[in-house]
Amino acid sequence: MALPQPPVTQQIQREPRRLRGIPAAHLPRAAQLAEAALCPVVDRTGTHLPFGDLFREQRALIVFVRHFLCYTTKEYVEDLAKVPKSFLTDADVRLIVIGQSSFHHIEPFCRLTGYSHEIYVDPEREIYKKLGMKRGEVISVSAPSPHVKSNMLSGSLKSLWRAVTGPAFDFQGDPAQQGGALILGPGNNVHFMHLDSNRMDHMPINSLLDQAGVQNVDFKPRPRIMDV
Repeated sequence: MALPQPPVTQQIQREPRRLRGIPAAHLPRAAQLAEAALCPVVDRTGTHLPFGDLFREQRALIVFVRHFLCYTTKEYVEDLAKVPKSFLTDADVRLIVIGQSSFHHIEPFCRLTGYSHEIYVDPEREIYKKLGMKRGEVISVSAPSPHVKSNMLSGSLKSLWRAVTGPAFDFQGDPAQQGGALILGPGNNVHFMHLDSNRMDHMPINSLLDQAGVQNVDFKPRPRIMDV
């Protein structure tokens, strides 16, 4: 009688979930990213540098946002501001926000949101276009964003108030332009990409941090302590 054969075992390696990201086959081609890498971004001082410099030597988590007056952008970036620099340093990852306004709007936006990580603008939206980011809004059913606290009515009123009370009535970017998130580098390596289809379709920040190998952040509001 034949002896029983030992069970076949196979080591299964758990790969990171792509979540709502672009399927690997549809990620930007190396040539496409290389072309976008040549486009300039502008820092808060008005200095131009190639987009590719942001991820040439180091992995970077790059978030492209809608216009700076958008309430969902403001509240999302307020939570990006809560990512400790030590978490990024430990993972050797850069966190970068890119908007589409004039660079003059960077400093006021950072003061408003408390954001102190890297930030640049692409005023002509050349990188947005080359990476295929959408214009217009496609309504989709998705889980409520953990980062947007205002409803559409109150958020839109706050955005309008900021516009009319600012030094110039300026949307600080194209209101129809949507953003997205990428994890790039070193070099022209694309690890993850998500293109927003509407103003609420941004990736949860902890999902992006997972993909980039960065420790998660507790975004739950902490109870206020009142002295009696």
